[in-house]
Amino acid sequence: MPIKYLKYSARVWDLPTRIFHWLLVLAFIFSWLTQGDDRYLDIHVFAGYLFLGLLIFRLIWGFMGSKYAKFTNFPYSKIWNYLTTLLTTKRQHFLGHNPAGSWAVFVILSLGLLVSITGLLTLGGEERHGPLAGMISFELGNSFHEWHEIIAWFMLGLIGIHILGVIAESWLHNENLIKSMITGIKSTTNKINDVPKYGLIAIFMILSTISGILSYFNGYLLIENYRPFIGPNLLQNNLWQEACGECHLAYHPSLLPARSWQLMLAEQENHFEEDLYLEKEVITELQTFAVENSAENHLTEVAWKNNRSILPEQTLLRITEVDYWVTKHQTIEPEIWEHSKVNFKGNCGACHLDAELGTFEDAAMRLPDFDANND
Repeated sequence: MPIKYLKYSARVWDLPTRIFHWLLVLAFIFSWLTQGDDRYLDIHVFAGYLFLGLLIFRLIWGFMGSKYAKFTNFPYSKIWNYLTTLLTTKRQHFLGHNPAGSWAVFVILSLGLLVSITGLLTLGGEERHGPLAGMISFELGNSFHEWHEIIAWFMLGLIGIHILGVIAESWLHNENLIKSMITGIKSTTNKINDVPKYGLIAIFMILSTISGILSYFNGYLLIENYRPFIGPNLLQNNLWQEACGECHLAYHPSLLPARSWQLMLAEQENHFEEDLYLEKEVITELQTFAVENSAENHLTEVAWKNNRSILPEQTLLRITEVDYWVTKHQTIEPEIWEHSKVNFKGNCGACHLDAELGTFEDAAMRLPDFDANND
């Protein structure tokens, strides 16, 4: 049965500690809900930046904050005695973090820093954005992406254990620890002084978060079809645009290997059951442009991923047959392909705002509005 104590009330958690806690919870939730869906990469990245900023604040606050927020007051060394007496009448009650909670904070902060760092490395290497943009290869960026996901899963598991521990502790000591992290108030057997509120720091944290949100997402309020990430400025060719764009989107040559474009142009009289009727000089210029900007050059993320998913013995002529393309589009419902603004799988511009530029940034994808379907 839970032990009941003579109850006094005291403010144990200062405002910055509480605001940090709940903002971190929100940042993690938004990061988790937007992972894996490239359309929400901008939200995922912002939540990651907020998450990292909060972690840095907590590390500083762990040395400069109020009594129970300081790492030096965490009872790390009492963990064994705490756990062995937890289910007995000799269980210990701690006003601040208990030993298990202290270790949970330490591990969560550590994993949080690791997941943030691997996220930045992924963003810089695989996506070519952020403070590390272009400093890391696509291969390394992809490896860091895998570690980013693995660490995030470990962190989710630890958070689940932490929540169960909070619920158990609340029951065993007959107090609502979740409410305490909202109000800052905890119960004690003795009268103690309240910790300072640090209201100005709390206000600064809230205003900084709001300013960050408004600054990061203001493009959506100012620009129609806003693209949060701008890809590299890929080289374009007027002749390529004219020859290819006459019938369909002038797919940038970075989407397929050089051998595919060479075969396509060498067999121009049977170009998907059409004859291109191009002069030899034109073919030569198109081949030169295609080879110099083909997928092997890894000009963009999609170029690198397309190229590595095509076997060396394959010479694909359709982008929609590339394994990476198939994998990325396999969850799209048939109704989307049949939409009046789409009609066929090669109509990339119907969903990708930067299709004509050839960059195909993850967050530049928008599914068509069914309400605007005129069929």
